[in-house]
Amino acid sequence: MMQNTTYSLWRQRLGYGVADLSCNLVWQLISLYLMFFYTDIMGLPAYYAGLMFLVTRLVDGVADVLMGLVIDNTHTRWGRCRPYLLIGAVPFGLLCMMAFYVPDFGLAGKLWYAFLTYLCLSFLYTLVNIPFCAMLPFITNDSTERTTLSAVRIVMGSVGSTVVAVATLPLVHSLGHGNQQTGFLYTALIFGSIAIFFLLLSFANVKEAINQQSEKMTLRRAWTSLRHNRPWFVFAVNIFLMWGAFFFQTGALVYFFNYYVCNTTITAIAAGISTFVPLLGTLTVPFMAARMKKRQVYLFASTVNLAGMLIMIVSGTHILGLLTGAIILSMGAGQRTAIYFSMQADPVDYGEWKTGINTAGILTSVNGFLGKVSMAGAGAISGILLSTGGYVANQAQNPQALLAIKACYLYIPAALILLSMIWMGRYYRLDDTYEEIKRELDERKRSANEHFTPPPMKNPINTV
Repeated sequence: MMQNTTYSLWRQRLGYGVADLSCNLVWQLISLYLMFFYTDIMGLPAYYAGLMFLVTRLVDGVADVLMGLVIDNTHTRWGRCRPYLLIGAVPFGLLCMMAFYVPDFGLAGKLWYAFLTYLCLSFLYTLVNIPFCAMLPFITNDSTERTTLSAVRIVMGSVGSTVVAVATLPLVHSLGHGNQQTGFLYTALIFGSIAIFFLLLSFANVKEAINQQSEKMTLRRAWTSLRHNRPWFVFAVNIFLMWGAFFFQTGALVYFFNYYVCNTTITAIAAGISTFVPLLGTLTVPFMAARMKKRQVYLFASTVNLAGMLIMIVSGTHILGLLTGAIILSMGAGQRTAIYFSMQADPVDYGEWKTGINTAGILTSVNGFLGKVSMAGAGAISGILLSTGGYVANQAQNPQALLAIKACYLYIPAALILLSMIWMGRYYRLDDTYEEIKRELDERKRSANEHFTPPPMKNPINTV
């Protein structure tokens, strides 16, 4: 029985984790290479590419909120969130390929094609990722198991990110035979196909064990819950800071090592460090979370991350210093991201305790919206800074362009992480009362279940 229980737990943990692997195969491809693909392969001006990132992410962010409402009003035999992994898997993988195709159009036609494919890919990412992120409170109500699931998720996601970071450029070269357009297309086809397979595998192996009965969710009810949820507000503001730093850095990585360091051979190594080393950091999080409050783990991880950035800043173009800093930076980033996803589920419980309304779907979707606003802002600002700095694709860059590249990769992210540490250290206090809140909430649910009498069934229930 113990072996069966252990097997079932790890089957679900790994099933949950491979969904993030799927999402990260595509997400990391977009984060690391899409801006570079648009400017250096498709030939779009950096200003327009940055503006397109801004508009697309803002529009897609609205879709995130709507997706949250859909989740909170979904009731199927598979749960609230799982069905969308099945529905979105195939089109998500196909749009990944289409986004990295260069059509034989003029500049205006390419801009429209890039905008539409990127927008559709973003919508499909929302369709699978928002339900996946919202699923955690429905899988288990045990805080320790949530942390374990989050850690497994980050490990598997890091595997996907590392594969993309390390293998993309070699695959582009090998599959394209020197033609980067062809190489990127075939590489995207491979990653998109793998994403489809693992999303379907996740659907088959994860189950939503927590069946929460609730009233129909509306924007009014959601707003009633969110406006009384102070821990979520603090967490939400931090999304701009934490993820803003991440998106600035990932978007500028290729530019930094290609043009500032002038060492294209080390670009794949740096990208691999940025995705593999976080996996090692993630493995330490369950150990730390068992001995420290989640806020303390977050602050410790951010300190490590910031220290790595500072080492890179003072290293100039010295390869050893840059790689050392990148390793330290990435270790902290992995720790911080793992505890972030564990913390994300806690304000859901607080909101239900405070207002009686469970907003797992809408809260997760709003968090996703804020993250995409951060990505949009980082992309737009990066594009503007590159353009105003005089960036010219595939050419040696002037000092202003190099300063813009280093600012996007190091200066701005370091400032944002410092602000994040100040904000979370000063205002996030849910850790101090969470266990008491959780006990009271569990007691309410037990009492409600004991006194609940199901109404007489008038018509057959559609469980699909």
